[in-house]
Amino acid sequence: MHLLYPLLLSALLFAAGVYGLLARRNSVLVLMSVELMLNAVNLDLVAFDAWLRDTLHAGQVFALFVITIAAAEVGVGLAIVLAVFRSRGTVAVDELAELAEPDRLAAGPAELAAPGPDQVVPGGVVAAGMATDGPTQNQPTPGQAVPDGAAPDDADPGRTVPDRVVR
Repeated sequence: MHLLYPLLLSALLFAAGVYGLLARRNSVLVLMSVELMLNAVNLDLVAFDAWLRDTLHAGQVFALFVITIAAAEVGVGLAIVLAVFRSRGTVAVDELAELAEPDRLAAGPAELAAPGPDQVVPGGVVAAGMATDGPTQNQPTPGQAVPDGAAPDDADPGRTVPDRVVR
């Protein structure tokens, strides 16, 4: 068997996949281009396996592994595409950069670190096991009795607030 013909076909398939990956704006077509590139690699693996007359058929085994990984990639990729389409109404690759949170991109490493045990989480939400720096949203200070008429959101009237909020 001549090795030139499958390698030439594989090179053409791979080049078409690279062109589709770089030139397309639709994310479904980008996924199809990646699949085309993987199939070109599979063709190379099987062609070299046949040309070398390998008794273990390692090229075919690797091709089966590539097919199973490609199937998983398609499943995850299409799930992401459907989620993006439901939230944005389009599957254009150019608009996916807008999904990032701008304040998270501008924040430095200190702002992205997890809050310590004595820090209040922005927005007044207290994480499990964290102490607050002061009252937040109708919450009394620790040790302060709650008046009968002004109960906080999650406390009974007359109950004192513990030092730590545990949920």
